[in-house]
Amino acid sequence: MKKILIIEDDEDMLELLKIVFRDSGHDVIYSRVVLSTDYIQILHPDLILLDVRLNGVSDSGAYLCKQLKTAGETKNLPVVLVSAEYNLAEIASECQADMYLKKPYELTTLMSQVNKYLS
Repeated sequence: MKKILIIEDDEDMLELLKIVFRDSGHDVIYSRVVLSTDYIQILHPDLILLDVRLNGVSDSGAYLCKQLKTAGETKNLPVVLVSAEYNLAEIASECQADMYLKKPYELTTLMSQVNKYLS
């Protein structure tokens, strides 16, 4: 069973994602706020699904992504950015995210992309 960490501040979206990933057999950990890289290391997820804008702070998710990708212990941890930001491709490139999906996205697309990284 693979462990997915979802960091998303939209409560409805978070609830939906928790259900979808648990129903597909994944262990789901979630947060509505940015977590420290140290805490993420302790959680030891196999993949992070990360919103770019958390609690109104425009690049809080991107900042966390950059921290994860520059830390030796987490640099190979797959990070999937999700956002409605107009320049999401640029944000994802700058923070070295493994992939990104623009909101709104199809859940089937999200699932297939996530499963690629978890297989």
